[in-house]
Amino acid sequence: MKFYDFVDKAPAIPKLVIIEGEERVLAECALETILDRLLPPDVRDLNLDRIAGIEFNDAARLRESIQAMPFLAERRVVIVTDAHTLRAQPRRDLLAAALAVPEGNTLVITDLVSPRSKRPEPLGSQVGRAALRIDTGATADARVRFVREKLAELGATADAHTIDALAGSEADLAAVRNDLEKLALLGRKITFADLEQESLTIGDPKAYKYASAIVEGRLAEALAIAHELFANEPRGAAIPLMSALATEFGFIWELARPGGELPARAKWRERVLRPLASRIGMQRARVAYERAVRGCEAIVTGQAGNDPDDHRTMVERISAELSLASKR
Repeated sequence: MKFYDFVDKAPAIPKLVIIEGEERVLAECALETILDRLLPPDVRDLNLDRIAGIEFNDAARLRESIQAMPFLAERRVVIVTDAHTLRAQPRRDLLAAALAVPEGNTLVITDLVSPRSKRPEPLGSQVGRAALRIDTGATADARVRFVREKLAELGATADAHTIDALAGSEADLAAVRNDLEKLALLGRKITFADLEQESLTIGDPKAYKYASAIVEGRLAEALAIAHELFANEPRGAAIPLMSALATEFGFIWELARPGGELPARAKWRERVLRPLASRIGMQRARVAYERAVRGCEAIVTGQAGNDPDDHRTMVERISAELSLASKR
């Protein structure tokens, strides 16, 4: 079932739901919609368990969670996020647990791969009719609807050319949403000229997306973006990646300071970065920022070597180090 069909038709939510496809923004919306329908706010904390894919190493804990009785509620909900990052055996363990959810409880898994993916094979295709599958892949019509709804939510308007450009870009919807939030601050009808001047979505947002994934602890996704950049431009990928990473941690460092504020050009990022700054803290953000800056310097000065493979290895190493910052 496509995401907007799920929203519009509001089907019954069974004991197993798999959110698949590659648009994280729609996956997050689907997840929140499910929670709103199943668990009222006053009983949510007592009946909700979240397990991040990167932390999933104990199938027994998951089975225990999904077998637990709800408390003062009709349903208990267990969420496993980013299942697409799991290796083969943990995915098999997760699949086995998913097929044993008792009636009355619900397991929701986000497995953000295309339903037609061959490797990894989507969990949804393996469970078949045993699950409600919500596909977050966005068609052209879905992207236009997303842009129009986000504009309405922000109390903003845009001309048709701008809406078509945003909806028709190759950027993921997270980048489109970020651009809309930034452009809405103009306080007037958004034009294509505004979009050309301020937008990442009609340029190349990959280095920015890499940095965002790192600070949020999504290492596998970040490395996939970095590897794509190195494949397309072996000698020119490392500097944009390290620069974007330094900028991102610089913003977080600033927000983690007492009274810290983002510069005017980055105010639109505060909703996302403020919680990360609170979690990471000033000391770790400063260390991460300095580590990324030293990475840039090592490339420019030649300390990192002149071979693109050396640069790629350095980026991978720094990425692995800094992706842990938000998880400690």
